[in-house]
Amino acid sequence: MLFFVHLHMAHLEIKKGNLLISEPSILNDSSFNRAIILLTEYTKNNAVGFILNRPSSFLLSDLITDLNCDFPVYEGGPVEQENLYFVHRVPELIPNSIEISNGVFWGGNFESLKIALYTKQITNTDIRFFLGYSGWGKNQLIEEIESNSWFVTKNNSKNIFLEDDSTFWRNKMVEKGGNYKLWANAPKDATLN
Repeated sequence: MLFFVHLHMAHLEIKKGNLLISEPSILNDSSFNRAIILLTEYTKNNAVGFILNRPSSFLLSDLITDLNCDFPVYEGGPVEQENLYFVHRVPELIPNSIEISNGVFWGGNFESLKIALYTKQITNTDIRFFLGYSGWGKNQLIEEIESNSWFVTKNNSKNIFLEDDSTFWRNKMVEKGGNYKLWANAPKDATLN
């Protein structure tokens, strides 16, 4: 009976706007080691999210050469890495955005975005760009959570784009407490320990 209740509670926690935090058990997974993913969509058939704490070597101007914009581009995940995605906090400047939660929006009109960037109405604390995304098929994410690859937490950040990439995962381990505090200071490459 307790097992059923635990699974039921896990299902309630998985929803768009929440964060997926990679468990220490997947530290050897090159795609998701120390990843924090913002879930932007969650339905009974699929889940989509973006890795928030993995900057790539690209700047936006490297990918869109007519924009003189030095905002960093992040690795959103292993799916469709040739596509650029964005999450932001300025729906008034980017029409047709989809609200995720807590004033965070996904996508929108790209021409309006380019104008807002060109006129410097958007700062890098208003928006985050991603190459690729993280995706799961039906029941896949639930299975990964049940096998201790992820835990789910609310996004309680006032501005998720202000989090420090280098300490974000560590801070979530400390916040979770218990044995997770021990993992907070583990070396990035566990084989070096």
